[in-house]
Amino acid sequence: MVLERINSPADVKKLSIDEMHTLAGELRERILNKVNTIGGHAGPNLGIVEATIALHYVFNSPVDKIVFDVSHQCYAHKMLTGRKDGFVEGNYMKYTGYTAPEESKHDLFKVGHTSTSVSLATGVAKARDLKGEKYNVIALIGDGSLSGGEALEGLDNAATLNSNIIILVNDNDMSIAENHGSIYANLKKLRETDGKYENNFFTSLGYDYYFIKDGNNVEDVINTFKKVKDTDHPTVIHMYTEKGHGFAAAVADKETYHWSMPGILDKKEAAPQPQKEDWNSITKDYHLQKVKEDKNYIVVTAATPGVFGFDKAYREKLGKQYTDVGIAEEHAVAYSSALAKQGAKPVFHVMSSFIQRTYDQLSQDLALNNSPMTMLVYWGGISAADCTHLCTFDVSLISNIPNIVYMAPTNKEEYLAILDWSVNQTEHPVAIRVPTCEMVSTGVKDTTDYSILNKFKMIHEGSKVAILGLGNFFFLGEKVQDLLKSKLNIDATLINPIYMTGLDKDMLNGLKDNHDLVITLEDNILDGGFGEKVASFYGNSDMRVLNFGAEKDFPDRVPLNTLYERYHLTPELIVKDIEKTLKTAECSK
Repeated sequence: MVLERINSPADVKKLSIDEMHTLAGELRERILNKVNTIGGHAGPNLGIVEATIALHYVFNSPVDKIVFDVSHQCYAHKMLTGRKDGFVEGNYMKYTGYTAPEESKHDLFKVGHTSTSVSLATGVAKARDLKGEKYNVIALIGDGSLSGGEALEGLDNAATLNSNIIILVNDNDMSIAENHGSIYANLKKLRETDGKYENNFFTSLGYDYYFIKDGNNVEDVINTFKKVKDTDHPTVIHMYTEKGHGFAAAVADKETYHWSMPGILDKKEAAPQPQKEDWNSITKDYHLQKVKEDKNYIVVTAATPGVFGFDKAYREKLGKQYTDVGIAEEHAVAYSSALAKQGAKPVFHVMSSFIQRTYDQLSQDLALNNSPMTMLVYWGGISAADCTHLCTFDVSLISNIPNIVYMAPTNKEEYLAILDWSVNQTEHPVAIRVPTCEMVSTGVKDTTDYSILNKFKMIHEGSKVAILGLGNFFFLGEKVQDLLKSKLNIDATLINPIYMTGLDKDMLNGLKDNHDLVITLEDNILDGGFGEKVASFYGNSDMRVLNFGAEKDFPDRVPLNTLYERYHLTPELIVKDIEKTLKTAECSK
């Protein structure tokens, strides 16, 4: 095996072309075995194997700096830079699926979000020039990342460096799903003309331009890399690759295999299972009904339709009342805000992890203009994810912007009632945190008037201790309530707050009459979150408050149970903290 001899990029430089072909097959085998076992990015990594071999054959990492975009394409790079042991059975969790400087000197940045490599590489190149140093700076970008605003800002500025920067555009004619935006029409023209199309986006910005027709041909890639190595001016290499190359299923269905669950190699024909109702299915059904009833209703995504269950067939059903803006969350919010301002009814879908990518637009283009758009936030909550894709910041980010109403439903009927109110009202921008817990149905239509803002729901009125269980953690609140009853004989009050952007001051004031302690439970970091608002409200009173949620940090692939223990988010630990606080209160009287 060739890979067994590769312990650093220096070993790659010793290989013959035939050995590189063998190495490419071995790298793909390990990528597929890892993804098959623990899940991961299959298609993007399979497509970039030959180019990665060529990068380390021609350039001299870590002296030459390779900056990855998104890190969807770094698996082969990791194996060629001393981390192949993380791609064998038993070690698959040893390394993160993203570039990580703490793992290797060959990784310059910790990166998991898209469209950043050109900006980062421009800064690296400028620092090199200021210090009078000499080395190559290579920014790898692809998988639809060119549609992101930062990528375009980076390209605009990198072109003015007047020094070495090489931008490797990995054009596989895909984003996560299909590409959207006119820049990809330009790339298509360049592909069809072998790079000779006169309206070349990159040369119009001032770049020297090279085209590689077959980016999966290691010899062609090496030859082009040798031409641009040590260049003294900004250069773009436009390289056409096949996403999923070497694995027929991933080539045939590029969208499905962009990121794959475990078991992709073990799929067998099975009888179709009945569709289980979940948060995605009821949302999709709602959309289909609304587009039939209202020509002004429009569904918006930003390149991640699969997260919401929007496969190609479903997107086609929505027709012109669906827009995928590509990897461009900033544009998505501004676009949706303007739609709403002009009388349309946009519903923008976004992962919690990507909220920070559009924070300025949420504040300025949306909230400041008070546009009545609806935003559905998915996957919000504490998880065992990589530190690049944590979803524990959305409550703090969104709920402190004026005008926006952010809500956390707890069951099917509540969710659909809130969604229906939101898309039909014209007073506020509304965000809804789609639950991540298993769907609960009351079987009773929710008739709450949600236009009366910040009215909490009193689920059970007790005394001594009041539990405010927000969204996903309402059900944790139920468990705490039961344990308080059985262990301490306390009949605790249970409240479903619903609203994260305001407080039910009448209800909170009413708790002062016969409660000694209020606890808040939220599936979010505590800093800037819901609980802090409650604690601040009671700040000048005798009411004691305990806030339970996540710490402000970047946990990286930490098991969820470990995090719950660390943050005291189990019923037993919460009740223990309650008991201790009540005893302290008694002693201080």
